[in-house]
Amino acid sequence: MLCIKYKPSFVRQYKKLPKALREEIKEKIELFRKDSGHSFLKVHKLHGKLQSFQSFSVNYEYRIVFEYESKNTAVLLAVGNHDVYK
Repeated sequence: MLCIKYKPSFVRQYKKLPKALREEIKEKIELFRKDSGHSFLKVHKLHGKLQSFQSFSVNYEYRIVFEYESKNTAVLLAVGNHDVYK
């Protein structure tokens, strides 16, 4: 099982979101922890200035940007709509 760490910026963004969306995010993070390659998550590498990071989907609009700290540890960096990539 994957170990998840949270950057302070992720926590700040998360706390500003509506409660229902936060619950959905928790569910997706738990799914990511158990199976980081699950097809529901649509994990993909990013390009351009974010090329060292990856992202997975919470729902149609929201994404979580992360990076692998090690083989068994992922650090969640940001959560938001597509503007999270800017």
